[in-house]
Amino acid sequence: MERLKRLDLHGDLKKRILPLCRLNYNETWDDPIKGHRVGVADAAKAEDVKRILENETAKLIINDPPYNVKVGNANTDNLFKIGIKEYLEFSRRWVENAVNTMHDNSHLYIWIGADYRDDFQPLPDFMIMMRDFKALKPRNFITLRNQRGYGTQKNWMWVRQELLHYVKGEPSFRVVYTDIPKILRGYYKTVKGKLTENLERSKSDTIRPGNVWVDIQQVFYRLQENVPGCYAQKPLGAIERIVLSSSNEGDLVVDFFAHSGTTLLAGERSGRKVYTFDVDPIFAEITIRRLENYRRTGQTGWQWRNPFPEVEGEKTL
Repeated sequence: MERLKRLDLHGDLKKRILPLCRLNYNETWDDPIKGHRVGVADAAKAEDVKRILENETAKLIINDPPYNVKVGNANTDNLFKIGIKEYLEFSRRWVENAVNTMHDNSHLYIWIGADYRDDFQPLPDFMIMMRDFKALKPRNFITLRNQRGYGTQKNWMWVRQELLHYVKGEPSFRVVYTDIPKILRGYYKTVKGKLTENLERSKSDTIRPGNVWVDIQQVFYRLQENVPGCYAQKPLGAIERIVLSSSNEGDLVVDFFAHSGTTLLAGERSGRKVYTFDVDPIFAEITIRRLENYRRTGQTGWQWRNPFPEVEGEKTL
């Protein structure tokens, strides 16, 4: 059982945590060790983004915006459900801000959702909107398979998350490899009278990932990297794969929607400088605490424990 409830659903809990946050709107925290930056800012406001980036440009941007889909049938300030026109106006503003902060040769990855109960919005609408940004070229359409799905007995279980990949200019790309997922075992063939499967015949223990990722464990309470209180957290393995393939050591990586701080942690572990921010001071604080906790303990998250032990009377580590 997680020691911290989902924060966007518990307003009273957020009120107790807010005084523990070291940042207010328009404030930033600069990491004295590796130069990372965390802020409280609005991704849709150009002046806020400029304040975070100053005159620097990003070689890689990884954004996980609100999907305009109710999570757990709840409409909250963090995971809001609004009209598609209003949502696209919000999206257009932050995408424009992203384009304006990208290096001439850079990558942009966008996690996005599709609500089958609402004509698959906003995924197709968002993809069509992206055609207006002539500086960007679509590079790929990636699907991450969740280990846990949702749905009713009257439908196929929904176990996918979508990731759009765009590029500006001609950025470099590094092929990364992964263990061969068990799901890919098979392809039986008789060799010298013995029935073998493809892994027995393979000369390699690894495989080049495609655009359907089935090998990355989804975050949930059993994993150390879990951050209680957060929702729709992305697996560290997925973000690290993006960072390693689409940036180089020393590059600036930016995330407009910090949430659980996964992009910052991925940059810390791979030698990239990360600037990230969130409109909610609590998630900016979680992001900073996650980095500090990793440096202190080597742990990538809290699993079931509380990132804010102060609110339950525990001694702060």
